[in-house]
Amino acid sequence: MKKLIVKGRYLAWEDGEPFFYLADTAWELFHILTREETEYYFKERSRQGFNASQIVALAEYSGLTTPNAYGRYPLKFKDGVPDVTHPDTDGEYSYWDHVDFAVQTAEKYGMFVVFVLTWGDKFNLRHGVGPVIFDPENAYGYAKFITERYKEYPNVIWMLGGDRALETKEHREIVDAMAKAIRETDTEHLITFHAPGSHASTDYLADAPYMDFHTSQSGHVAYEAYRSDECMMKMRDASDKPYLESESRYEDHPIDFKPDLGYWNDVDVRQNTYWNVLSGACGQTYGNHNVWYMNREPKPYFPFTWQQVMNHPGAEQMRFVKELRLSRDYFSLTPAPELLCENYQGMGHMTAAAGNGYVFVYSPLGLPFTLNPKERFPDAKLFRIQWFDPRTGEETYGGTIPNIPNTFAPPSSGRGNDWVLILDVIL
Repeated sequence: MKKLIVKGRYLAWEDGEPFFYLADTAWELFHILTREETEYYFKERSRQGFNASQIVALAEYSGLTTPNAYGRYPLKFKDGVPDVTHPDTDGEYSYWDHVDFAVQTAEKYGMFVVFVLTWGDKFNLRHGVGPVIFDPENAYGYAKFITERYKEYPNVIWMLGGDRALETKEHREIVDAMAKAIRETDTEHLITFHAPGSHASTDYLADAPYMDFHTSQSGHVAYEAYRSDECMMKMRDASDKPYLESESRYEDHPIDFKPDLGYWNDVDVRQNTYWNVLSGACGQTYGNHNVWYMNREPKPYFPFTWQQVMNHPGAEQMRFVKELRLSRDYFSLTPAPELLCENYQGMGHMTAAAGNGYVFVYSPLGLPFTLNPKERFPDAKLFRIQWFDPRTGEETYGGTIPNIPNTFAPPSSGRGNDWVLILDVIL
């Protein structure tokens, strides 16, 4: 596996080939799955086109005090308290031996492990179970241990934060100490940060030199979720680095965290995905509510087992956004809202982007819209129309148009009838 680098607003392989970050959230994988289940997970996600998975070393759900599938804990205990200065690496099938296996298996299937060093409740117990175990000194030592152990693996991206804000000076110092340990030990792998809901890493670390790319979490509440592209533009304004969404609406997640309201589905997943990518994001992260948790017992809040949802529609459709982005000149794409002569609000709002010789417009409800391509291509004379179906990845020819304002009607409309208009310059 080649080295990843930053190239302008996007990520690339070291030879310059584009890398579109297409990740899954599997936060509890190290903590919950057996080796056989781990193999199945990476094989399936690789088949679906994913090239990364976000996984936490010290997991959210009692990750310090509940053992993994083999009865092992990540840290040794001192006076009944997990001791972050003594990771448990003793013998075969230790916790970290199992993490080794997972990282190696991901590499086997061509996937990065986006390695979250700890869930944030271990340094900021705003909510969660903790316990708080980090201070700046031991955070440095722990990150040094992690980085020394995994720096030689080519398929690692480091992720700080873990769903918590940096609300105090000490919180920032803890994250800075982890980043310092990583950078002193490993100059080859990229670093990012996973922010809490309705926030972005630029809210806390826009000035951090160690950040290679930024991420946001628009989350699972309707009001914020419908504005995820605004999160992208906020990061774009705050930094000149690449940016993406590391957690938006999970498929099969209770709407607004309330099972009686129903569950987000593939339609919701696609909306955030295309809003974000056409706002210049360098990738997108998918999630299924039952997979990140690795759920084994269905209940209203987690309605399926994780195996039952591995091939739910949203997961199968995610590859198409990567295929779309790679189908035209990759690095030249920038947001182009000025092309839209009008827009809608809420769930129906559209995003537009343009690159060398092409335009993409995402219509989440298939509603008609008017576009003026002359705003970006004043010298073009003729465009070819293609309609891209986010459900199937198919492009359908729609004729040609002159370079004047034109009104477009997608092939179908209504919820679940989202479309991407593609205009290619042909003259």
